[in-house]
Amino acid sequence: MTTAQQAPVLFDSTYYQDPYTVYDWLRVHDPIHRFRFPVGDVPMVFVSRYDDVKALLSDQRFSNDGVAWGSEEFKKSGMIFGADTLIGRILTVLDPPDHTRVRKLAMGAFTPRRAATWKEPVERIVNTALDRLEQSENPDVMDYASKIPADVTGEILGFPLDRFQDMLHAIERAFHADPSNPDNEAEVAAAFEEIVIYGRELIVEKRRNPGDDLTSVFIQARDGEDRLTEDELVSMVALMIMAGIDTTRNLIGSAVLGLLDHPDQRRLLAEHPEHTATAVEEFLRYDGAFCVGLFRLAKEDLELGGVPVPAGTPVVAGLQSANYDPEKYRDPRRLDITREGPRHLALGHGLHNCMGAALARLETSVAVPALIERFPNLRLSVPREEIRFEENWLLRSLPSLPVAL
Repeated sequence: MTTAQQAPVLFDSTYYQDPYTVYDWLRVHDPIHRFRFPVGDVPMVFVSRYDDVKALLSDQRFSNDGVAWGSEEFKKSGMIFGADTLIGRILTVLDPPDHTRVRKLAMGAFTPRRAATWKEPVERIVNTALDRLEQSENPDVMDYASKIPADVTGEILGFPLDRFQDMLHAIERAFHADPSNPDNEAEVAAAFEEIVIYGRELIVEKRRNPGDDLTSVFIQARDGEDRLTEDELVSMVALMIMAGIDTTRNLIGSAVLGLLDHPDQRRLLAEHPEHTATAVEEFLRYDGAFCVGLFRLAKEDLELGGVPVPAGTPVVAGLQSANYDPEKYRDPRRLDITREGPRHLALGHGLHNCMGAALARLETSVAVPALIERFPNLRLSVPREEIRFEENWLLRSLPSLPVAL
């Protein structure tokens, strides 16, 4: 019998393949869990219950800005994304009032009218990706899942095709680096810098030749009556480049695996496409793109649930732990595309809820049903136990999902 002194380990090889067993233990025995993060041996706190995670995400005593508020140990750990580049100043780390101003300007690009124009390119890109998958000698759902958000993001941002592959390679190096590589930190920093450079190039191109794309809309917010600074404009474009691709890829892949693991739900979705909207929400809850949220840094000495949290301490919001809280969701380990209940936290909550949520939902709502409709006999081409998740502390990512069509 596991005791309170034998807590399972966060962020080790066992955890990455089954984080949910760790979360189940923590919610019962140690919901405000102090531990040391393996990278840099940084003292942190992990929050696992739904109500506590939701409260943490909107608690103004915390900030996402590790440069401004992180402990010296945290700053030296190399875990602050793009700390020495403009990536370190993207919207996801800003605090009010800058966050309020920049997000308001950015959200002007995500109007219902504009979102409605995205459906046609998404459907076209999905159909092309399905054709490509059908012609593949070794079909892999993750190739399909990668192609869709990459092409959609490129088209919506207006990215020139001749630089598109370079951008994708930079994202791969930034978010899927080999932690055993001694030059890992420098290579990740270089990849982030490349993404910034691509963003600057795109802005130059769109100033010369504006179009009906998000980059042109962001530029209008910079050059019009509203005010994004030039650096804010570049970081906004860089954020869209990064956030629009890898996360949706992960979501589509995990959703397909979830349906293969729950054939009754796959049949239900195939026979009743009216469940698509709730299915997408369940895919997000069941195995969303992120396991945890970005670090929340305590801006002052405080307590969470009676646990002391010194100023500068990184606190980890267990998004997927919250989404499996049995106090909120009945039988949380089961995929149920008709599930009702509280809104999941897969896309965040509060100030930093996902700005591109509508696009991610749209892509998933088209890509997953289209795949199971085109290939009704889709199945894994390897034993289930060979399907492994990447050892990535932030992302819930499948490197490969080989299938027979």
